[in-house]
Amino acid sequence: MTPQIWWMDRLKIVWTNLLLDSFRRWTGRDLIERGGTVEAQAERLFVAPFVVVSHGIEPDPVLNYGNRIALDLWEMEWEEFSRTPSRLTAEPVNREERARMLAQAQAQGFIDNYRGVRISRTGRRFLVEQALVWNVVDDAGQKQGQAATFARWTFIENQ
Repeated sequence: MTPQIWWMDRLKIVWTNLLLDSFRRWTGRDLIERGGTVEAQAERLFVAPFVVVSHGIEPDPVLNYGNRIALDLWEMEWEEFSRTPSRLTAEPVNREERARMLAQAQAQGFIDNYRGVRISRTGRRFLVEQALVWNVVDDAGQKQGQAATFARWTFIENQ
């Protein structure tokens, strides 16, 4: 699927709804305006002016959602993005810190004001600031993944 329409897939629309419902569950707020159909909400999230990414619950979790800004920031099209283990969004030196942050979010439901360095497919490094990370859960409260959103990042010159 092309990156412009992959989010229209029925399973992605269901996942988008889980992302949005879980965000509301943990924070008491809506990530986007929730009016209209689930399809309209999926489109609204895909074109939102901030990053939204998520991964599943595999032993080595794989990215399963990235909106347009996330795909651009990590310099990937959907097909490559959706096959990428989420740990690869951080450099090896930053993966332990990333794992600690995800464990903290797992224990608390969500964390906000996270700050950390990430890396794109081409090696471009960027500092993420004021990120919110939350557990994605189904209606029964069973964990289905984790997600993050942020609107502030700064590119870091390679040294």
